[in-house]
Amino acid sequence: MRIAFRRTRAAFHVAATALALGGCASVYNQPLNLPSPNPIARVASTAAANVAAVQKRLAGQDGTVIGLAFSGGGTRAAAFGYGVLDRMARTPLARGHRGTLLDHVGVVSGVSGGSVITAYFGLKGQAGLADFRSAYLTQDVMSELDTSVNLVNIGRALGGGANTDNKLRNWFNAHLFHDATFGDLLARNRPLVLINATNIYSRTPFLFTPPSFAAACSDITQYPVAAAVAASAAVPAAFAPVVIEAFPGECQTPLPPWIEKAAANPAASPLLHSYAKGLIDIRQGKVKYVKLFDGGLIDNYGLSGLTIVRAGQTTPYGPLAPEEAVNLRRMLFLVVDAGQSPQGDWSKTLPGPEGKELVGAVVDVLVDANSHASYSAFEATLKNWQSEIVRWRCGLKAAEVARLRSAKGRWNCRDLKMTVARVSFGQLDAVRAAQLNSVPTSFTLPVATVDELTRAGGDALEATAAYKAFLRDM
Repeated sequence: MRIAFRRTRAAFHVAATALALGGCASVYNQPLNLPSPNPIARVASTAAANVAAVQKRLAGQDGTVIGLAFSGGGTRAAAFGYGVLDRMARTPLARGHRGTLLDHVGVVSGVSGGSVITAYFGLKGQAGLADFRSAYLTQDVMSELDTSVNLVNIGRALGGGANTDNKLRNWFNAHLFHDATFGDLLARNRPLVLINATNIYSRTPFLFTPPSFAAACSDITQYPVAAAVAASAAVPAAFAPVVIEAFPGECQTPLPPWIEKAAANPAASPLLHSYAKGLIDIRQGKVKYVKLFDGGLIDNYGLSGLTIVRAGQTTPYGPLAPEEAVNLRRMLFLVVDAGQSPQGDWSKTLPGPEGKELVGAVVDVLVDANSHASYSAFEATLKNWQSEIVRWRCGLKAAEVARLRSAKGRWNCRDLKMTVARVSFGQLDAVRAAQLNSVPTSFTLPVATVDELTRAGGDALEATAAYKAFLRDM
């Protein structure tokens, strides 16, 4: 009893010391975004040529589009996602067509660890696969961060975060992104790229997109890609939140009408209503500093942002162009999920979970529940979108169809299929899946583990039923 008391008293003193340190050591990040009097116009001029090129390229690719969403999970997720991209890069197109399956990728979305491979692929395309393993996957990123469990780091964690964003951001910039900005990303003839973080005030996704920055009267084209990826991976307590500063009153650019409409409509979907209201609060000055944490807190699949993008469209086919919508026949959206299944032995005993396991169990419940809900919502979004495009296509006049189509011959306005599927450890045999499931969520992994995750990504892709059916259709 005395021993237990002494341990309790010692633990109390450690906690009290940590709280004291946290109280006098506030940790925060400086915002990097800059004000702009007309942010949307600058984005439009930067991206116009790219949008036209992408639309022309996708419209002429046999009506086939692939979307990819890379989940969170640290380097485990990045390596697994890299394996999926690498296997697709080794899969040629149908006879008579040049290129690989990666040429059909029209959108990529990433969250936390998955945002690293998302941003890198978005900037460099298939060419980036040649050095991603050596530039990131086999590097010791953790050695650059404050990860020791000691009173100083506990105090810093309680004061905002054990690490500011500069170490991780600077590492990403030096090794991967080399001063690339969203202006560079928008100017590339590449797929639509979504980097997802969590706005902890509005409790909604924060999308690194032009409307989000326009709400803050800020210019996204000058914002570093490395900073966005660091925000998407900013685990609470390990990192202080990344900050976006709002400059209300410094621009007169109106927000897109759908934002005003959704914010004013309480009957809109809760996700869309909250997201739009959050942007209005930023524009009106109610939120001066937007605080961003790991995107996995809201949605570890990175699908909510895509649901929002579609919900904000004013046409039955948006964000596709009319040419794309007319020529589209098959869209496959793959959720590359490197998340872990339930772990721990406390479910086999009467006591527990306790301590660290208790915190982990609660966080896992919230993250997984949000991810499952986002998947269901996105699945419903695709189904409705397919119906709306078919209805629109079948209502077109023959002359309009002839103008928009890139191919000749017969055309079936109802020949459209949109599918979403998960690529996960579950596609592999039980022993292999269990081994991969035990890989920790970390920025640094052994090289052998990285290579096994890479092989597993490709193997899981080829074992996914929806993917195999998609190849048969092609």
